[in-house]
Amino acid sequence: MSQFPTYTHTESRKWFDRALQVIPSGIYGHLGPSEGLFLPLDKWPLISRKAEGTYFWDMDGNRYLDMMCAYGPNVLGYNDPEVDAAALAQMKDGNCTTAPSYKMVECAELLVDTVATADWAYFMKNGTDATTFAVMCARAHTRKKKIFFFKGYYHGNDPWAMKADYPGILPEDVANNIIVPWFDMEALETAYEQAGGDVAALIAQPYDHGNFYDNVCADREKWQAVRRFCDERGIVLIFDDVRTGFRLDLAGSDHYYGIKADLICFCKALANGYNMSATCGREFLKAAASSLSFTGSYWMSAVPFAAAIACINKMKRLNTPALFREKGEKLTAKFKEVAAQNGFDLVVSGEPALFYLRIANDDSLMLHQEWVAECVSRGLFLASHHNHFLNAALTDEDINYAAEIAFDAFSVVAKRHPDQLITR
Repeated sequence: MSQFPTYTHTESRKWFDRALQVIPSGIYGHLGPSEGLFLPLDKWPLISRKAEGTYFWDMDGNRYLDMMCAYGPNVLGYNDPEVDAAALAQMKDGNCTTAPSYKMVECAELLVDTVATADWAYFMKNGTDATTFAVMCARAHTRKKKIFFFKGYYHGNDPWAMKADYPGILPEDVANNIIVPWFDMEALETAYEQAGGDVAALIAQPYDHGNFYDNVCADREKWQAVRRFCDERGIVLIFDDVRTGFRLDLAGSDHYYGIKADLICFCKALANGYNMSATCGREFLKAAASSLSFTGSYWMSAVPFAAAIACINKMKRLNTPALFREKGEKLTAKFKEVAAQNGFDLVVSGEPALFYLRIANDDSLMLHQEWVAECVSRGLFLASHHNHFLNAALTDEDINYAAEIAFDAFSVVAKRHPDQLITR
């Protein structure tokens, strides 16, 4: 008998059915079931009620140890008291006002002091805003059109960052996108020549942390080669640190790899869930940034700035990159151990702070998705296709609890598929 009885989601399903009546797909985007990533659907909570620390609760009162951290924004723990106190204090003084708050200046100063490549900071609301701004800035500076991407890229949901076969995307939206394999310097040189040198920027995540496949870490040598390539041709190098920012290095993931990007984009870990993003850049791009017509109604709201200041300062005190590496290595080692005990080869890839999991017994990923669903329905929230995230509220007791649920889920799946197990 399973040690952890599986959850039911009667109330959550009622709320989702209500959502279907008034919201396209009920829940849109990667959090919704319409993308087919939550199978079987009855194993998954679709609507939440509250969150605290490293847990959230659904509408049925089921508690989940959350290894997705709202897909990244929960970096310190849900409802972190220091961040929330700073936000509440600012709310009493004012939030969205006619003249921007001085908190905007303090937040920019802190980012310039923290991020190695930053001479200035420009604020927005979403990761897509930050990457779009960076590309516009590069084009304004270079007066060139084309953008280099590394294969498997994801840089947000504006048309320029999407694929030609996506609904609503026109061929001309992506006509200036050039995709090359990761760190293939020969391919980059060929693409540059074929573009006649009309290349404004190369935008990339710090390493290949795409979905549905093992993540591939980078190294300093490869990034230094890319940096030289861009320098020699006047190409603006943009680091998309929206997902990885402050998890590998508080000075920026470019600093982690021993280089300086020209522009670097942050969002998820910036303010522990308060809605803001930022692009930081080098001095030579400041005039181009100033020239852009790019803003929004809430982009200078003060509460998120206060939250970001508190969040960044606390991450510094905790040294979160070292903390996440330690906890990530400990957690994934336990996952691999309990997988092997049940006849499964669990492959762990990517950086420990943003680990990716895959059961290698089965190339179709169906076994993996089945195991993840069993974990979720017992209270351990994982993703079947995406890298995971850690937050500073995660304790060693939580890690042991996660391993216990993972073991239980593995044992259930093993009984269903005895012919696919690895014997040792």
